[in-house]
Parts: sequence; C-alpha cells; structure tokens
Amino acid sequence: MSKMAEMDQTIRELRDAAAAINSAADRLYQQFSGSEDEPASDTTPEVKPEPEKKPLALEDVRAVLADKSRAGHTAEIRELLQKYGANKLSAVDPSHYEALLKDVEALS
Repeated sequence: MSKMAEMDQTIRELRDAAAAINSAADRLYQQFSGSEDEPASDTTPEVKPEPEKKPLALEDVRAVLADKSRAGHTAEIRELLQKYGANKLSAVDPSHYEALLKDVEALS
C-alpha cells in the first residue's frame, strides 16, 4: 500500500473514531442531564457520517502508475495516457483521474 493510501486510510479511521467518541459523549450528556426521577433513554438516532470523497491528487495517481510501471506495465500505461489525450500524467485532466485509475487497476 502506498504511503498516500495509508495516510488516507488513517485519516478515515481517525474521523470514524472521532464520530464514535462524539456519539458516546452525546449519549452520556443525555443520560445525565435529565432529572434523577426520569429513566435515562437513548432517543438520539445514531448518525453515521458519510465518508467524504476527496478528489484524487496528481501525486496519488502518480504513485499507483509508478507501481504498475515497475510491475512491467509501462507500455500499457502509455496507451492509457494517450486514451485520455495526454503524453504524460501531468497533462491528463484531473476529472479523468478516477477513470484512469480504474483502467490501470484492471491491468493484470
């Protein structure tokens, strides 16, 4: 796994942990903020945050392409770059990064 992918995974895990801590704090607050005669009840529905889909950066795509190139797929990568109208990765439109990565992942 590339360093960028590891960092992205770690960030997602930290956000999930933060959401869980926030949810636990909300439940504790509700449980202890009512009067002592009333039974505590958990009426707040747990809301899971939707993971943000961050746009792919040139460096992320470059790391994947470099790995595939080292694995012997340099010629195929050149063909894919040409498919997206470029001779080099930096000339590829960033809106095509996701599709390019899907094509690169399909290389065996």
